[in-house]
Amino acid sequence: MNSTDRRKKIKEILKNTKEPIKGTYLASMMNVTRQVIVQDIAILRAEGLKILSTPQGYILDVAEKNRYKKVIACKHYFDRTEEELNIIVDNGGKVLDVIVEHPYYGELKGLLMLSSRYDVEKFMECVRDGKALLLSTLTEGVHLHTIEADSNEILERIEDKLGEKGFLIK
Repeated sequence: MNSTDRRKKIKEILKNTKEPIKGTYLASMMNVTRQVIVQDIAILRAEGLKILSTPQGYILDVAEKNRYKKVIACKHYFDRTEEELNIIVDNGGKVLDVIVEHPYYGELKGLLMLSSRYDVEKFMECVRDGKALLLSTLTEGVHLHTIEADSNEILERIEDKLGEKGFLIK
């Protein structure tokens, strides 16, 4: 399969799934290396396709109708990260990202796309195994999350629960 056909196939796969797809899976499917897939994704992005790279894999950035979003400001250290994320997903939220303000680079954003305890568990395993550091380590625990939910009431409940546990910056 040539590169043009491969990118068409990647685009088709991403358009026909609602779940993230790992680069390693695409690579094995196309019989190429993961690095080739990374390059293909970069080319597809340059062509205007909105592809998100999440800890769970690649997914198209498709705004869901009837979903509500809110950005919240939090502060805590590593030992409370899992608790914070579980409060959000347990109350019906999806953690879209984490954002920190870096003194030299400005806003740094990492896509999370966590919507279940399983997602949180997998994310925390990567961090604990030393595969990643939290962005909030750069800012002494201060960070933002964009949260998505089915209603504003759910977002308010999440914010209340996080406030009760001392996570929110007021």
